[in-house]
Amino acid sequence: MKFLFDDPAFDYQALRAAGYADFGGAQLGEVIAVASRIPGGDTDAWRREWSALAERVHGLATAALAQRRTVDARSALLRAHTYYRTAEFFLRDDPLHDPEAARLMRLSKETFAEAAQLMERPPEFVRIPYGDGSLPGYFYRADDSEGPRPTLVHHGGIDSTLEEGFFFIAAAAQARGYHCLCFEGPGQGSVLREQGLTFRPDWEEVVTPVVDFALAQPGVDPERVTLVGTSLGGLLAVRAAAFEHRLAGCVAHDAVWQLGDVVWLPPFVHEWVEQGCDDFANPVMYGIAVQQTFTRWLLRQAMWTFGAESPSQLLRRMPAFGLADVVGQVRCPVLVLDAEEDMFFAGLEHAKKVYTGLNSPKTLHVFTSDEGGGAHCHSGSMSLFHDRVFSWLAETAQPGAPEPEPAPSV
Repeated sequence: MKFLFDDPAFDYQALRAAGYADFGGAQLGEVIAVASRIPGGDTDAWRREWSALAERVHGLATAALAQRRTVDARSALLRAHTYYRTAEFFLRDDPLHDPEAARLMRLSKETFAEAAQLMERPPEFVRIPYGDGSLPGYFYRADDSEGPRPTLVHHGGIDSTLEEGFFFIAAAAQARGYHCLCFEGPGQGSVLREQGLTFRPDWEEVVTPVVDFALAQPGVDPERVTLVGTSLGGLLAVRAAAFEHRLAGCVAHDAVWQLGDVVWLPPFVHEWVEQGCDDFANPVMYGIAVQQTFTRWLLRQAMWTFGAESPSQLLRRMPAFGLADVVGQVRCPVLVLDAEEDMFFAGLEHAKKVYTGLNSPKTLHVFTSDEGGGAHCHSGSMSLFHDRVFSWLAETAQPGAPEPEPAPSV
């Protein structure tokens, strides 16, 4: 599914940003205009042009706020949030110590927080107890009633942010009468940047305290809590559901069977890594990665989020992130989603493997390119994704539950 660029990494990230227009997170004309000024593969131009767009739209929000035009301010702040995040995306040479990366992510978070307070039903920013610290979250309520509501719990994947949960699922959930708790875990967003916590394979140790927190909130129906994991989060969510049996359902958006399968390398590289010949393996992997924007970004992003100091160390950590040993323990219904032209997982049959391995009630749905949903996580087709998820919830994950009363949209 080509959108605006020949470079696959640029093309997908532009589609990802544009797709948030459904809930005010972008404007198609702005995305097309900025893309026209960026040569494919030029990450400096990518950062410069998206940052300039973000600052211009941020200025519109500031002017609107000064005139008390709340609707216009909220719209501009949501768009600025997306554009700041998109500008930062490829800054991965030294993300933890890059002042420009830090600035852009800070502005992305700040603009979303400002926009959130201008929503018709502002979410509550929460801190979820976790170990000796806490995880950040936004709790989006459908309404203020005390009656129990079905509730979604959402987390992202290898590059998602807490704020993106609004566009992925929370806005759609609110509009349909569901509460939604979005959170960041180890390896993600501010938990990675500020606390230094990297991904862990036993994701149930992350999800269980989040479910504890959700169930303690007024108005949450303890019998109707569904976990939604996006991208790599599709693997992590199914892993958590194998141990956290209070869940009424689980959505793998999209399904991932074994993380190590994503990485294709010549067999001799794997042999070198197994033999501990890192001095030979690492230069080869760096050399392969540098040939494309996508692989260069992915290697750096994965090393950072998984706490690996070298490609060889990363390769050794990946096998722990898989479902083969636990998928049969899942008890709740699972919606297994797939995308026909997924740039990460196409041709690897991850979704089919997850679906086959499950012993609980299960549904497999593949989004196609002909219908517009064939890209990774169905970016650009959020309405298709939401239609499938909420129809499945009504039919499967909450049998006998009344249709939630509609809540006002944001």
